[in-house]
Amino acid sequence: MRPGIDVLLADGCSLLEGRRCGLITNPSAVTADGTPTADVLHAHDAVELVSLFGPEHGIRSDHQEGEVPDGADAQTGLPVYSLYGPNRQPTPEQLAGIDVLLFDIQDVGMRFYTYISTMSLSMEAAGAAGVEFVVLDRPNPIGGEVVEGSVTDPDFISFVGCQPIALRHGMTVGESAAMFADRFHQTPPELTIVDCDGWRRELWFDQTGLPWRKPSPGIYTMDTCIAYGCTCFLEGTRMSEGRGTDTPFEVFGAPWMDGEAMAEALNGLDLPGVAFQGAGFTPEYSKHKGVHCGGVRIRVLDRAEYRCVSVAVAILTEAHRLWPSDFEWTPGFFIDRLAGTDRLRKGVDAGESAASILSSWQPDAGRFARAREPYLRY
Repeated sequence: MRPGIDVLLADGCSLLEGRRCGLITNPSAVTADGTPTADVLHAHDAVELVSLFGPEHGIRSDHQEGEVPDGADAQTGLPVYSLYGPNRQPTPEQLAGIDVLLFDIQDVGMRFYTYISTMSLSMEAAGAAGVEFVVLDRPNPIGGEVVEGSVTDPDFISFVGCQPIALRHGMTVGESAAMFADRFHQTPPELTIVDCDGWRRELWFDQTGLPWRKPSPGIYTMDTCIAYGCTCFLEGTRMSEGRGTDTPFEVFGAPWMDGEAMAEALNGLDLPGVAFQGAGFTPEYSKHKGVHCGGVRIRVLDRAEYRCVSVAVAILTEAHRLWPSDFEWTPGFFIDRLAGTDRLRKGVDAGESAASILSSWQPDAGRFARAREPYLRY
């Protein structure tokens, strides 16, 4: 199959000819032969690429965490404007003299992964400035068939949940852009989506034949990407989500956790498509740096049956049930922003079952699944 950038190149970039272009991108955006989008467009005779815009972690993903400064790109020499610093969207000054703002980044299919928030905010800025917005589409790496989890409550809109969509939304970035422009933006830009060629909704990324590039520093492999939709929720707790290990997001734990007991409890729930095994670890950085954690490894056995949000809620409810005096949310209840609601936190604190919490989200998830249908392109 071909991602949007290859489809654009096959047409000689006629869409961009004679127009000054800005590009929002990072190292995950490569052609089918592995060439970075920024580099291939900068070298293309028909394209006048004048500036780059970097999301969280930066244009070349050289910022593990924290805000990213403006600068210049060492490879192309172009100015780089950070969209993960004081500004979360391009300023009018940065868009002055740009005719087209392109977006090419590999997403991971979860609402709290910040790249679609960067896209949404940039679309609004482009609309206000009269700049066309072009999305070079890419596959949803965890497939496009499954929708699950809460839909963001308007009271909990944030950078990790910028629009009222499901946690696992099952859309590509192009499909998301079409929905955002039509349903949520007050001043939508002129929007063009360059579709992938050959992707189908049932395909996971490793079935596409495309080269894998880390979409962010902590998403090492396809296995990490699959686990991320589950264990990212633990960023809202004092538990480690495996950062600082060789397998971030595939393991989780805490100094107070008995990993074997936790694995036994989770296996006892008979969650479809997944198994758990005790696996201690010592993070080299991030939470519990240098401290041994009792932990659990997530083993996805059947991707078609695995439901990452269901597993996440089960982990939270079981950890709270087994270690109520040790289990803690991070200050400020970041979990509410990740979940897009306080329903999860309050349910866990009240000792509610995972099944009860998940069932309360089903009506909204079903409505979202129906609402997204007009925007599906594959």
